[in-house]
Amino acid sequence: MNTQLTNITTPQKIITKFNLSEHPEGGYFKETYRSNGIIENNNLPSYFEGNRNYSTCIYFLLTSEKFSAFHKINQDEIWHFYAGTALKLHMISPKGNYSHIIIGNNLLQNETPQFVVPAHHWFAAEVINKDSFSFTGCTVAPGFDFKDFVLPKRNELLGLFPQHKEIITQLTHH
Repeated sequence: MNTQLTNITTPQKIITKFNLSEHPEGGYFKETYRSNGIIENNNLPSYFEGNRNYSTCIYFLLTSEKFSAFHKINQDEIWHFYAGTALKLHMISPKGNYSHIIIGNNLLQNETPQFVVPAHHWFAAEVINKDSFSFTGCTVAPGFDFKDFVLPKRNELLGLFPQHKEIITQLTHH
């Protein structure tokens, strides 16, 4: 039986093959790596609470029906594109500057297969094509901990960045 990733063509097959679970921000994920090494809290910036692993990595799947809602973390997050169609990653800097990038593997269309979201930036992602999916990976260093994860309510984010009402309303929950 051929189980190459390129032959897995539906989101449900990927969810099953990699045992993905629903993520609070939207989409599906599974942690695939958590380093054994630990960074002690006293060696981390003051906005971290507790120790962190050196690095963590997840599989992350979005579908055209399930977007990743605006959220932020204390670390840089590296996105890696694996399969499916491109996704649009939206970012709002701490100063309120909006930007976006297309993550995918069509290099002739200026898609990028790897991108780093800077720490403390609000970010959200959506699959561009209808009836499609994007299978990606995300690497975080220092390692991810849900203590670092902020998933605001729509009104909270609108209060911070009213100039970005349209995209915030589109990519937040309530």
